[in-house]
Amino acid sequence: MRESSVLMQRLQARLQPYLSAPAWYVAFSGGLDSTVLLHLLAGLPKRPPLTALHIHHGLQSVADTWPAHCQSLCDQLGVPLRIIRVQVENGPSLEQAARQARYRAFDGILGSGDVLFAAQHQDDQAETLLFRLLRGAGVRGLAAMPQQRPQGQGILARPLLDEPRSELVAYARAEGLDWIDDPSNTDTRFSRNYLRRDVLPVITARWPQAAGSIARAAAHLGEAAQLLEELAEADLEPARASVEHSWLAVPSLALAPLQALSDSRQRNALQFWLARLTRLPDTQHWVGWTSLRDADAAATPVWRLTDGELHRAHGRIWWVSGQWSQAQPAVQTWPRLEQALQLPGNGEVRWQGSPPPGQAQIRYRQGGEGLRLPARGQRDLKRLLNESRLPGFVRDRLPLLFVDDQLVAVANLPLSSVDGLLVWSPPTGEQSLR
Repeated sequence: MRESSVLMQRLQARLQPYLSAPAWYVAFSGGLDSTVLLHLLAGLPKRPPLTALHIHHGLQSVADTWPAHCQSLCDQLGVPLRIIRVQVENGPSLEQAARQARYRAFDGILGSGDVLFAAQHQDDQAETLLFRLLRGAGVRGLAAMPQQRPQGQGILARPLLDEPRSELVAYARAEGLDWIDDPSNTDTRFSRNYLRRDVLPVITARWPQAAGSIARAAAHLGEAAQLLEELAEADLEPARASVEHSWLAVPSLALAPLQALSDSRQRNALQFWLARLTRLPDTQHWVGWTSLRDADAAATPVWRLTDGELHRAHGRIWWVSGQWSQAQPAVQTWPRLEQALQLPGNGEVRWQGSPPPGQAQIRYRQGGEGLRLPARGQRDLKRLLNESRLPGFVRDRLPLLFVDDQLVAVANLPLSSVDGLLVWSPPTGEQSLR
């Protein structure tokens, strides 16, 4: 049996879970790996509709010729091709910025249940593990690339991850395939290229099966990472207990259940919880968690992370990001209390009850405000908010209803001098990175 037929058989077995997907896509650069994958997928007798996606980064002039090459092969295979131009942002790592631009483009294409196939192989897996090891990654990082993961509304799958690059070369030659050789792949100023061209060949000269062995180690670490995630889920369950002011819709955890865990289990649980909210801190930066956790009970410490802040208030930790981190909103006139009022960058408010007569405005706390409450007389707003146990980060964005320049109601709290309730639907506090 031809080696290409054997590779096809192995691929078909790995593709079984994806045969009911609405659509298939393949990330097609025109290089060896993605050319082999596209050829294999196009040759399947029964499969969902397949489309090739070519991302044009515009980083080198020679890349302008690649779409024509990709179009030619797609025409031969009868596969539609979409060419997507992206803007790569400047940053410390050009490789990372280009990768982020690609995946943002993919996110915009994949529908619910769609599958995007990527052509990473066993040698790529070994390279990734070594690269992350040299950067001091933990178990999750050393698990390297998973066989599949969520991508946008769909799934990213890597069906060639167990195949050595030599198998792909043999297949391409047997099938007479042509592919693009990206000249940037020879630039050893890039760390991955240096590992691929200068380091791994030395290792495999001494240990010929090194790439396979390293990839197996990555699989073992992937199992360990899965166990850590299951432990994190169990440890987080009591910390997700019911919370006051659940209307905030801000991710939060009870602090006491976390404090009862060992330091390593605390970090494991928090890494799992924070992973979809922010880029995770390095080892040295975790002192911020210790400072927040161990601060005086009356304190309101803040741990600043890349994409937001972790606040502690009233026995809970709260993830504050996005619109919650913006400046205090502006005053707005509310001409008709019978209709909901949109608050730019701050959700919306509605009035429940009989509208009080007078000129209504939504304002925000400046300090010194007072509210006259039935049977309680004039009360200082700051004291009332302290009694409500409302987290501090909310208070400057909490809508206040003024009628004829008098404070008459506080959003979502039973604090009103008139017959009614000011209902606030705040902006969501959850910004997922995934």
